[in-house]
Amino acid sequence: QVQLVESGGGLVQVGGSLKVSCVVSGRTSGSYAMGWFRQAPGKEREFVATISWSGTSTSYADSVKGRFAISRDNAKNTAYLQMNSLKPEDTAVYYCAAGVATLSPRAREYAYWGQGTQVTVSS
Repeated sequence: QVQLVESGGGLVQVGGSLKVSCVVSGRTSGSYAMGWFRQAPGKEREFVATISWSGTSTSYADSVKGRFAISRDNAKNTAYLQMNSLKPEDTAVYYCAAGVATLSPRAREYAYWGQGTQVTVSS
């Protein structure tokens, strides 16, 4: 079993930055790709970014490309999402996920999910 716990969410002003983290515990010996998704009130969960096990490959949603950066530190079993130039439309609960499929934007490809962390961008 694999557990994921996000942290680092909060309230930030438009144009500001925030870095959220995701610690993976449990059966961490697997080679998992990591993904970040988000869900705003009244909307479906959407893909944000994903990173391969090695960290050498990444993929982003068009809406965050150039503003967000996904990274990971396998020695710490932690994945990160650095968010810059935040906009009100970035307000959502951010979820990290782990799965065996590499660089997939599809939520169903990820077997393990965290509980989410709220990010609110105020204008």
